[in-house]
Amino acid sequence: MSETYSIPKIGHEQEQSRESQDQRNHNDSGGGRQQSGKIHTPLIPFALELGFFAGLLWGLLRWLFYKLHFTVVAPGFLAEPFFKHSFMNTMAGHLVGLLFFIALSVVASLVYTLLLRRFKGPLPGIVYGLIWWVVLFVLTGPKLGMMNPPNRLTWNSLYTEICVFMLWGLFIGYTVAVEYTDERKREPEKAEG
Repeated sequence: MSETYSIPKIGHEQEQSRESQDQRNHNDSGGGRQQSGKIHTPLIPFALELGFFAGLLWGLLRWLFYKLHFTVVAPGFLAEPFFKHSFMNTMAGHLVGLLFFIALSVVASLVYTLLLRRFKGPLPGIVYGLIWWVVLFVLTGPKLGMMNPPNRLTWNSLYTEICVFMLWGLFIGYTVAVEYTDERKREPEKAEG
């Protein structure tokens, strides 16, 4: 067994060597590309991952609200135009609905990441979620038979769906804002020790 020994560097050379090693380690980790001292997260993979988890989290929460009778809008409302209504009321239909909600979330996060990532703070995400609610529940949903028009839904359903979509938009928007703007500077610094 042969072992390699190195003579420790002293003084300024040792500091430079340590700094260059730290820089190489920093460049190797993170999976992003570096420009002018910053690591940038790739847009498309980030948006796909964010959309998947936003759809999974908020889709499951929508399903729970449906099961607890907070809303009468079925979890699979997005799949209504493609499947029979009787199927959408089964557990398999709910799962298909969750998959459709995940797909919607992936599309929504791609759109937000590609077009709106420069907006800072939580408000743009909340507005983004409200826009999606209007598109789905007012403009397209009733026309495609996904759900009743808003004036024929219960108040509990309206409040629940609006709040879920606002929080869903906030989740997508603020996650993107923290990743691609200086929102991290607002967060408290980690204690170095």
